[in-house]
Amino acid sequence: MNSLAMTAGSAPMSGSSAKSSFWKAGHRPTLIAAFLYFDVSFMVWVMLGPLAPIISKQLGLDPGQKGLMVAVPTLAGAFLRIVNGLLVDRIGTKLTGTINQLIVIAGLAYAWRFGISSFEGTLAVGVVLGFAGASFAVALPLASRWYGPEHQGKAMGIAGMGNSGTVFAALFAAMLAKAYGWTNVFGLALIPLVANLAYYLIAAKDSPEQPAPKPLSAYASVLKEGDSWWFMLFYGVTFGGFVGLSSSLPTYFADTFKLTPVLAGYCTAACVFTGSMLRPIGGALADRLGGIRTLMFVYVIAAVVLAAIATGPSALPIAIALFVVVMGTLGAGNGAVFQLVPQRFRKEIGVMTGLVGFGGGVGGFYLASSLGYAKKLTGSTSLGFLIFAGLAVIALIGLSVVKGRWRTTWGAALQGARI
Repeated sequence: MNSLAMTAGSAPMSGSSAKSSFWKAGHRPTLIAAFLYFDVSFMVWVMLGPLAPIISKQLGLDPGQKGLMVAVPTLAGAFLRIVNGLLVDRIGTKLTGTINQLIVIAGLAYAWRFGISSFEGTLAVGVVLGFAGASFAVALPLASRWYGPEHQGKAMGIAGMGNSGTVFAALFAAMLAKAYGWTNVFGLALIPLVANLAYYLIAAKDSPEQPAPKPLSAYASVLKEGDSWWFMLFYGVTFGGFVGLSSSLPTYFADTFKLTPVLAGYCTAACVFTGSMLRPIGGALADRLGGIRTLMFVYVIAAVVLAAIATGPSALPIAIALFVVVMGTLGAGNGAVFQLVPQRFRKEIGVMTGLVGFGGGVGGFYLASSLGYAKKLTGSTSLGFLIFAGLAVIALIGLSVVKGRWRTTWGAALQGARI
């Protein structure tokens, strides 16, 4: 089975070097570049979330419009991740990432220079920010292809820890908007974007063993594999929950507890920080315990805590504690999913990163938009949280169905890695 080839996406390794320590394997400057690219991109990808209370007040948006506004970057990023997955395997990870960064910089520069004065304008900005969210399909294969199977959890966890950029958006976007106006936040975001692009161009390198470009028809064949759809579901719950909450929590805290946008951003940052920091820990746990076992714990905890949130905690400290737990759990789950994906689809890691990322983006779009519409229709976000808890249960059942087959087929062929 081609997808079980262990050397297609990594640098050449002898038998002894394959067992070397993580920091002596791979290419450290590229790993750092992948992390920074992911980090800065995620910062701008979710920036409409912390700005939503301010923007909605100025433009007179209802809860449904507000939910859609913060969800559009997630949906755009989902579709663009598929495009990036195709480009990564055809023109290389570094060039694909460069193109995406230039589009985001140009789009934000335009929004800053000419301003945004309508709901439709915010949606247009959201589409541009989707290119930042699509960085997922570039940063992860950029790092993954330098490392062997025994290091995939750690490499993907460190690169994926770039989702910590959501913390910076939560901490600073509303504060800067209060001081300088929300459209000027787009201009201020250009500073780290341009600096990061400069470092990326210098430090990032494609792995010397890139998969040969495939015809487009070959990518459709990946979707014929049932495991592709399972991975999209699993990541749709873990990453979808993480990014959907990252975008929605500023509005949730502001509306539910009558906090200022700045204080709502601080509360969100505490929750997002936990999820970001636990992603590499989730990858490391998956390397040690197996990705399947780690994910099963993730879905059980996530379902229980989301159901508790749906009851509507009346005290702010209790709400923050619940969101910290669920965000940390989902963050660990993100790392566990991407300990498994490269083991199953080693040669197709570029396109699979795009497809799995698409699943995560769709999950995030659903959660963010459903919370807004639930609030508009029922006056409460409880139904949105409860349905997403049900999705975690469905993911748990699905994982229970496939785990035996995975362990006895492609899992049995792996050396030095646990699933």
